[in-house]
Amino acid sequence: MNKLFTPHNLVDIQLKNRVVMAPMTRTRTSNGVADELTALYYSQRASAGLIITEGLPVSEEGRGYLYTPGLYNDEQMQGWKKVTEAVHAKGGRIFAQLWHVGRMSHVSVLPDSQIPVSSGVIPATNTTVFAYTDSGEPGPVAPSKPRALETEEIKRVTHDFVKSAQLAIEAGFDGIEIMAANGFIFDQFLSTELNNRTDQYGGTVENRQRFLLETIDAISQEIGHDKVAVRLSPFGRIYDLAPYEGEVDTWANIASALGKRKLAYVHLYYQPTYETAPLEAQ
Repeated sequence: MNKLFTPHNLVDIQLKNRVVMAPMTRTRTSNGVADELTALYYSQRASAGLIITEGLPVSEEGRGYLYTPGLYNDEQMQGWKKVTEAVHAKGGRIFAQLWHVGRMSHVSVLPDSQIPVSSGVIPATNTTVFAYTDSGEPGPVAPSKPRALETEEIKRVTHDFVKSAQLAIEAGFDGIEIMAANGFIFDQFLSTELNNRTDQYGGTVENRQRFLLETIDAISQEIGHDKVAVRLSPFGRIYDLAPYEGEVDTWANIASALGKRKLAYVHLYYQPTYETAPLEAQ
């Protein structure tokens, strides 16, 4: 317990202790811009060695919930700058979690009622997102059926992550965490149940992990690998994720690929039970 409160060097980022505040979706900004209350919230928690923000959509397309503050334009960057300054003033460190929900979205929260995007066209069932109901009121609704991203569109999404990471550094964040867990867009590409693509982003493990690794590498090249982290949820079952063929090999390959990259950290969120994990993992 004493070691928990001792300093730690995270790739040349000095943390005053080893306590990390996990990302928690808050849905408390009416216009998608971090405000004074956001700054107050995070600064009140600056005694943690490291804060990881709530998920920040990297684009309008990446948004799946109402009232989540994004990080894809200058106004949003300026809002988050107030947050990082407030946290740093109290001696804290803070990473921005960058987020694209993929199929976990609804037409009511997307520009011009556009269709959510994913690795394929299978909708998420038995789950909800926070959007506009049929009556026009905010509330839980079933995610809309997605469309599959065209091959050439995938690099655009990677570019959205890179741009958001650039804005994060400009806003004063100490680094960024790529949200590749919890059934969002990268999980959707990794799953053989959801990804039946025949291009270079589908089929083999190497192809299905290509989107994530290309995004990690592109951001690392732009802001430095020591400022890049990734969150994964191996064998996760949240948001209608099901067991899939080759799941053990998929995560073993990703672990190997990440081991060759000098990232700030890898954040694991372990979800399954013996009833839901694939037989090969038990």
